[in-house]
Amino acid sequence: MTRQFHTSCPLNCWDNCGFVVTVENNEIVKIDGDADHPITKGKICGRGRSLQQKANMERRLKYPLKKINGQFQRISWEQALDEIAAIIQRNVNEYGSLSILNAHDYANNGLLKSIDERFFNFVGGVTELEGSLCWGSGIEAQKKDFGNVKSHSPEDITNSKNIVVWGRNVARTNLHLYQNIKEEQKKGKKLIIIDPMPQSLQKSADLYVAIEPGMDGLLAIAISKEILEQGWENNNFLMEHTKGYLEWIALIEDFSWNSIIEETNVSRETIYELAKIFVNGPTTMFLGLGMQRYKNGGSTIHAINALGAISGNIGVRGGGVNFGNLAVGQSFDINNLVGKHVKKEARYFKRMTWNREVIESNNPKIQTIFINRHNPITQVPDSNLTRKTLQETPHVIVLEQTLTETAELADYVLPVATVFEETDIYYSSMYHGYVNVGPKLIDPPEEVKSDLWVWTELSNRLGFGEAFDYTIEEWINLGLGQLQEKGITFSKLQKEKRMRLPIQDIPWENKKFDTKSGKFEFGTHLVSKGNFTKITDERKFPYHLLSIHPLRSNHSQHFPLLNEDKIPTADIPIYIAEKENIQSGDLIEVGNEKGKIHAQAKIMETEARNWINIDEGHWLKSGGAVNLLTNAEVSDNKMGSTYYDTKIYIKKAEMKK
Repeated sequence: MTRQFHTSCPLNCWDNCGFVVTVENNEIVKIDGDADHPITKGKICGRGRSLQQKANMERRLKYPLKKINGQFQRISWEQALDEIAAIIQRNVNEYGSLSILNAHDYANNGLLKSIDERFFNFVGGVTELEGSLCWGSGIEAQKKDFGNVKSHSPEDITNSKNIVVWGRNVARTNLHLYQNIKEEQKKGKKLIIIDPMPQSLQKSADLYVAIEPGMDGLLAIAISKEILEQGWENNNFLMEHTKGYLEWIALIEDFSWNSIIEETNVSRETIYELAKIFVNGPTTMFLGLGMQRYKNGGSTIHAINALGAISGNIGVRGGGVNFGNLAVGQSFDINNLVGKHVKKEARYFKRMTWNREVIESNNPKIQTIFINRHNPITQVPDSNLTRKTLQETPHVIVLEQTLTETAELADYVLPVATVFEETDIYYSSMYHGYVNVGPKLIDPPEEVKSDLWVWTELSNRLGFGEAFDYTIEEWINLGLGQLQEKGITFSKLQKEKRMRLPIQDIPWENKKFDTKSGKFEFGTHLVSKGNFTKITDERKFPYHLLSIHPLRSNHSQHFPLLNEDKIPTADIPIYIAEKENIQSGDLIEVGNEKGKIHAQAKIMETEARNWINIDEGHWLKSGGAVNLLTNAEVSDNKMGSTYYDTKIYIKKAEMKK
């Protein structure tokens, strides 16, 4: 029997697409876009479509595994859960609950995916992760300046006169914004692309600025400086609705035009043109995540936020500094869902450096690591250090769908369900404000269980099973909280397939901000001038290693479907290719003091000169996992990664025989 269902993409990406999924004989046979979804409108990307293959792939984990004498052996769920519960209890009794690390991340969304936090809160509170590998520096900066992180609704782009896409490859990572931009260009809207790397939108852009890596914040300061020198600033907004403006002016004046032009590789004429575009708005900015993956990541976003204020594009229709939209997730009662009130203690490691912090931990020493929605071997900076950390920790327990290179290092691996094998609701705090229902469509294979089932069974063994004694509908309504009073209930979501959350279309339109002062607060005291000087080591490591999101995989998740042993491609500007005598198709070696990887060269026609790109997500076995080279460090505001500060050499390598 063949049936079609409305459901949702679970992947942690901008768009959170609506799906129509065809099921036949308990198997997913087709995934299409939901044409009735008001934002995604029937268009989905290859990553979403490949979830069909992921659900059906032969190499899926189907039974609990335990490592015995260095080899995995199949065990029963009863044995696995009994032994894991005993490990937890022993850790708590002998070392305290902080000896357990819950190392989850956000590879897949879903309201009920946060139930792991509830479990560990009822354990007593464990060591947790804070910050973000992805967008942490920018989130922290916007919280400081605005008091929260909010973006304009996707529909508001129709009110913009100018569209600035800054460090965001929307064709690769934000398909529906890409389509919206193309539609607005047909209406005569001006498009500006600022990015070290070329991208498909560049071909139709009115202006493309090939900025030097890591100098985005300095360019924002330069545009603001030009606006101020020309007397084009929005004085009414600045005087009435901001705090720290005069201090920010003093910071700007401390930068000379010569140093700005040298460091950014952007001409004064281009800066002048950009300044005119920003003040002749409304001008909307769509910021990417890569520009804040440097040591100066927080300073960069502070500078761009300030540009939005100085140019008069905050709180106006068609404007905005659009980075993320935490207001979406804040609509839910997450604290109640995860039982935050029962937590007795907590300790926090950084997502960017937890591998090192585990090794260095004391009082108590980490004894057990739980890993779910996370493949740290390929995703956390310094893969070799992550491997060492997992190997030296007494107990590592991984919840997974396939045997990743992280799972291979575990003591226990528990097979968990895919999106189509459990019921949940899905949303994204990145682009739009709709929540999608995701009903269970098929039964999971063999002995695969949902994450929720695993945490419930463990809670029963540890004596707090009543805290997990809810039906699926009760769980979801618990997380919906006060949204139910506004008509958003699980039963209504089931009928309507998706619903719009009660969030603002135009944040800050009333000019009242969520800061203590109630005003936009310039982050002068949080920005260091020294953060806008290029890191150089021309003798050893002259180039930045960029590592953007892969086109066909959500981080490392889909590489088992893409022939993960295939050597990666290195995108190389023609300037570097000529300097290093490299041609397209050559095998190259890329390395630094941490090691080396190999890739196949692809030469790019671009004005940029100081970087190469190898997509992140490649597994170690491909020989091209970029996190073998990246630094396990934190950004200036301690909440983000510094992936793109990785400095490398490249050279032609011998072809493998």
